[in-house]
Amino acid sequence: MLDDHRGEICCSQSLWEIDIPALQLSVLRNPTYYLMTSKLIQRAASAILSAESVIFTSGAGLGVDSGLPDFRGPEGFWRAYPPFQALGLSFPSVSTPSWFKKDPQFAWGFWGHRYDLYTRTVPHDGFRVMKKIADMKERRAGPGKGYFVFTSNVDGAFQKSGFPEDKVLECHGSVHWLQCVKGDTCSEDIWPSSSSLPIPVDPATFRAPSEGMPKCRKCGELARTNVLMFDDGEWVQDRNYEQERSFDLFKTGLLSRLRDKQEEEIEKVGYDNAQSSLQSYVAIIEIGAGLAVPTVRRQSEMLAKKYNGTLIRINLRDTMVPNPDRDISLVMGGKDALLEIEKEMEAIERVQG
Repeated sequence: MLDDHRGEICCSQSLWEIDIPALQLSVLRNPTYYLMTSKLIQRAASAILSAESVIFTSGAGLGVDSGLPDFRGPEGFWRAYPPFQALGLSFPSVSTPSWFKKDPQFAWGFWGHRYDLYTRTVPHDGFRVMKKIADMKERRAGPGKGYFVFTSNVDGAFQKSGFPEDKVLECHGSVHWLQCVKGDTCSEDIWPSSSSLPIPVDPATFRAPSEGMPKCRKCGELARTNVLMFDDGEWVQDRNYEQERSFDLFKTGLLSRLRDKQEEEIEKVGYDNAQSSLQSYVAIIEIGAGLAVPTVRRQSEMLAKKYNGTLIRINLRDTMVPNPDRDISLVMGGKDALLEIEKEMEAIERVQG
């Protein structure tokens, strides 16, 4: 399931070099933009309110409003890690497990800094909105039935925002867990990063000291972060498997309820009308998922197709949706879009009493 994106890079340099702030400004000056966006936000809010369940999917763009870098292209990565530009190293070339073996101080300088950054970062207000929607759906559908989260982010922001561990699938793992650098040839054991981190990292070189790097609690060799990297054959997936099982149980229940609802609707209004009415049963809210590693986008589109749901795609760059008649594309940042959707949901609820 996860092998398809190992080492996958397919984004063009020209796309990375788009001046997004300038593009946004030119678009925002067009009054038609406001009218179109307002209508799309109304559609999104209505789709979320009418949905029985929601699935949140997210990529690196979700964390940008919290102040996190998204590593979009070499320039974006080098802005976050200037010393790597002089070395000619891109994010994919740095984010490989081989560094833990050939230069542990380099590897732990990079991952130690990321752990510290993610631990200190406060999730933006959009996470509050998502948790509010999630709680609303749990009250409506019942405990464990209202929502799930699928994210490629490794920062733990959803858990920090109050989402339970068993309602989140982190398809690339998390910096908040460690494993042996030897992978399952040592053991399949993983343990919390907080037992060994943070460690000091030189801000000029992004290198860790030779002493004090995390060690495997089984064999005593070097430990690494439990994150799926590029060209990674040692990632211990046990925690990910547990998350996948939880997601599968959620989807199985969702499909069962959808079929029951479909049978009820067919009896009431006929097959064609039932198919139309059930488009509102599930809403997939995707935030900040790009095309460079399209795992999240593929998941969103598959879910929308399988469950006859509405895909709400929030993205400043990669805005296309597979079904424009059904799906909604909001050319906005994640936090702004979620806050506007919240306002519109509240307005709809006031009208409905």
